[in-house]
Amino acid sequence: MRYHVLATDYDGTIATDGVLDEPTVDALRKLLGTGRKLVLVTGRELVDLQRTCPHLELFQLVVAENGALLYRPSNKTQTVLADPPPPGFVAELERRGVAPLTTGASIIATWEPHSQTVLDTIRDLGLELQVIFNKGAVMVLPAGVNKATGLTAALRELRLSPRNVVAVGDAENDHSFLKLCELSAAVANALPAVKDAADIVTKADHGAGVAELAAGLIENDLAGPRARPERRSLEFGTSDGKPVALQPFGGCVLICGPSASGKSTVAKRIVESIRDGGYQFCLVDPEGDYEVFGGAVVIGKPDAAPKLDEVEQLLDDVGVNGIVSLTGTPLSDRPPFFVELLSKLLQMRTRYGRPHWLVIDEVHHVMPADWQPPNALLPERLESVLMITVHPELLSLEILNRVTTVIAVGTTARDTLARIAEMRGIEIATGSAAPEKPGEALLWSTDEDRVSLIETLQPTEEHRRHSRKYAEGNLSPNRSFYFRGEQGKLNLRAKNLVQFLELAEGVDDDTWAYHFRLGDYSRWFRDSINDEELAEEAERVERSHNPAKAESLPLLRTAIERRYTLPAAAPIPIPGTRA
Repeated sequence: MRYHVLATDYDGTIATDGVLDEPTVDALRKLLGTGRKLVLVTGRELVDLQRTCPHLELFQLVVAENGALLYRPSNKTQTVLADPPPPGFVAELERRGVAPLTTGASIIATWEPHSQTVLDTIRDLGLELQVIFNKGAVMVLPAGVNKATGLTAALRELRLSPRNVVAVGDAENDHSFLKLCELSAAVANALPAVKDAADIVTKADHGAGVAELAAGLIENDLAGPRARPERRSLEFGTSDGKPVALQPFGGCVLICGPSASGKSTVAKRIVESIRDGGYQFCLVDPEGDYEVFGGAVVIGKPDAAPKLDEVEQLLDDVGVNGIVSLTGTPLSDRPPFFVELLSKLLQMRTRYGRPHWLVIDEVHHVMPADWQPPNALLPERLESVLMITVHPELLSLEILNRVTTVIAVGTTARDTLARIAEMRGIEIATGSAAPEKPGEALLWSTDEDRVSLIETLQPTEEHRRHSRKYAEGNLSPNRSFYFRGEQGKLNLRAKNLVQFLELAEGVDDDTWAYHFRLGDYSRWFRDSINDEELAEEAERVERSHNPAKAESLPLLRTAIERRYTLPAAAPIPIPGTRA
């Protein structure tokens, strides 16, 4: 289920002349029967609303006073979300003849034609207030308070995201909360400007229009065709000059290709789009490739396996993205841990609709070919799952059969698609399309059943491949650096870049200069660290600078620290300073 909440305005939307009719009430009750929630978002003051609407018990929460008050019908408690009216302001409005005039916990309301008097009074008293219009009504509120801020507070209390909300309204003051939500709707009687901005315009007006929305949610989660494309998409490439994107609520996507083919670049671009679109993600990271990624919190590290309760606690906050690092989890323990994690995440999705995306890097680590999911763990269709692997043939057929989109990267992309087709027992006609240069890929989906040649987009953040692993991980003995010296008297092993710099500080000048003259440093950066740019910069230092450690080591240190985020807990001392 994509949409968990219907957020609706009152006057002019579900109510006609202030009255909520029985057919609309019946439609809302049926919607509640699906497990969804209702939130009322209105400019009315609470006392007035309670007197007018006898059906407030239908709503889990009521946002009143145009975002300034949150009311809970179940226990009749309320929370004021904004400051009260400034002292003397109401009295001055009355003195200037503004009537009728009502005040709530925070809102002050009147009607046109008093808008200019209200604005003049705010200016004359030097107050930081805003005026909001609503079909002839004039509402005064603290700056920054609107229906969107009130609905945000309500959703936070429900532990739900705006990305799982359908919002419907009719007037000027509805723009903010309609824009906030994943899908916006305007009833047929809405103002033209509201209709122009909305994703959907109902055929019916007032409450009948809201009932129309409720029926669509019940029938197919409003998944039917619509006149306008979705406002949000996860763009990651182009084809013939046109954008290529995933839908924000989609199927199961597999990115595959050989090492250094660019699949990590595509994956990070998509994950950035997920994050920037306000969708919550949980990323399973077996090799530590995402331990430096903006906008996410990492759980687990090389010396500490992640814990399920930590992941749950982290993702409980609707605004937090999680990266579950398995670098400290033995290979044999990863599949059973993932089964438990997946079960928790699917339960969370059922209840809250999030995390919106599950991203699994090196997916063959957690769902290998012999992996059999427990009964009823996997739904028949996996929604909003992104997986990355070098070897699709090492992936469990249970999961491969659920893939709806494949992004095959690199010059072997056609062979990759052929292997997937053979494993699934289907036909994938690639035609003559074939990537020939870096950044190109083949895109295939079950919806269109055709293969397109696309050019992938670069992530907006600098791509730092395996940065944490190389900074502080444990490289194997054959990939480590050894300070031995000209006579081979030493055997100092550096298992990562941190240790390399620490050992370099301690070795004698002759040992440092010996490896420097042989070009051993640039060779290690290229062959073991897999960082061509760092290797080239080291080569320039090795060619053009004195091998003396006092001169050359600071240059290599600067090059390393510029590219890698070194652990704050283990700072590397710089010569001439105190650690």
